[in-house]
Amino acid sequence: MDAREEPLDDRADAIAVGRRIRALRTRRGMRLSELADRVGRAPSQLSMIENGHREPRLSMLRAIARALDVSPDELLEGEELDPRSALEVALEREMRSPRFRELGIEPFRIPKGMPDEALAAILRLTGEIDRLRDERQATPEEARRANLELRHLMRAQDNYFPELEQTAREVLDAIDHPGGPLTQRAAGEIAAHFGVRLHHVPDLPQSTRSVLDLRNGRLYLPNAASSDPRGPMLQALASRMLDHSEPTSYAEFLRQRVEQNYLAGALLVPEARAVDMLRDAKERRAISIEDLRDAYSVSYEQAAHRFTNLATRHLGIRVHFLKVHESGTITKAYENDDVNFPTDRLGSIEGQMCCRRWTSRVVFDVDDRFNPYFQYTDTGGGTFWCTARVEQSSQGAHSVSVGVRFEDTKWFVGRDTANRGISRHADEVCCRRPPEHLSNRWRDVAWPNVATPRTLLATLPTGSFPGVDATDVYEFLEHHSPE
Repeated sequence: MDAREEPLDDRADAIAVGRRIRALRTRRGMRLSELADRVGRAPSQLSMIENGHREPRLSMLRAIARALDVSPDELLEGEELDPRSALEVALEREMRSPRFRELGIEPFRIPKGMPDEALAAILRLTGEIDRLRDERQATPEEARRANLELRHLMRAQDNYFPELEQTAREVLDAIDHPGGPLTQRAAGEIAAHFGVRLHHVPDLPQSTRSVLDLRNGRLYLPNAASSDPRGPMLQALASRMLDHSEPTSYAEFLRQRVEQNYLAGALLVPEARAVDMLRDAKERRAISIEDLRDAYSVSYEQAAHRFTNLATRHLGIRVHFLKVHESGTITKAYENDDVNFPTDRLGSIEGQMCCRRWTSRVVFDVDDRFNPYFQYTDTGGGTFWCTARVEQSSQGAHSVSVGVRFEDTKWFVGRDTANRGISRHADEVCCRRPPEHLSNRWRDVAWPNVATPRTLLATLPTGSFPGVDATDVYEFLEHHSPE
């Protein structure tokens, strides 16, 4: 194809370009037929371009620019020439969106006599349609379905994402990272590499862990930073590194969050050196999550996550991971070793009660919080070994545990533990029902006042980022904007 016949670049879209051509032609008092004669095209062809139904080639765009006595770049400007054009372009885009087609609304020609107020009202209604769609998609059931699909994907890939590992390598190479643990200074260099400046503020919206101002290249973090500020900072920057756009569904929101957390982990615990360390530990039959944690100065949970990323692909070890709240509720789960976790009718693990006899619950009753807790648990699907720790968070205490099938225990520190349990959590008689003697004594005289989870009876907060108060975020950015 001749270079002059290449399509428009990414700065422009056909609707915006067409409207600018029409506005400039009208300003000059030029009829459509006159412009068509000057560029050697039929008026119908020019009409298609002005209405955004046809994308002009660069050769045509240059010819039109000469005829209107402007530069081609002026036709590609992102901003509209006037408020009316901006309204018309916005409505044209909405009418060509899948949402309008789903509603059965056929696109229509916007008449010149339609009041600006009518255009604005239609656009407000399309925004309300989006809000209602987001609200419908953010129901607890939709969230569980989306989370289940994502867990199936993670299981199919052994929780290993090579494209994210490659991105981490490219980012670390860009700052000449020598390998090994990522220092706080190096994390700051990553932020600078992506044109982001760090600002610690006392008034970060309560529903957020950080806020990234893409317009001004600012990342806002709380003054009361965690003991390790690298993690929250890298998770926030990951969306920039991965060119994430605003999520359009809860499933996309979850996928982006997993990718951000994964990439942050891959930066904090680079693959090559970590794999060498783990392979050496396997040869010595001394794999330890604590050793991985200490070698890279990360949290136990971060080390446990990273181990699940690398264990199956690089060590040939299938694993499971659990994060359990002190109330007994499972908040995170992953498995590819066929462990039988409790599930709801959709197959979702998160939100279910963990068995009282499983390592993740037993560890809460262990007084020693300095050393890891190990336990073998016999189940109907075989015997599993787990290592677990309890960590504190803003939501209370959580246990984090990593486990393997009995035959893989030989590679781990802690395999000689005498702690054993028997779990039959697939059966209600295991622990989901109270002991019969207690039930007989208290069933008719107990009336607990339940602490209802906020998402039990209501949908998740609406918007593209469920759980985030958009008003708080926008007011925060407005207040801190250097503009």
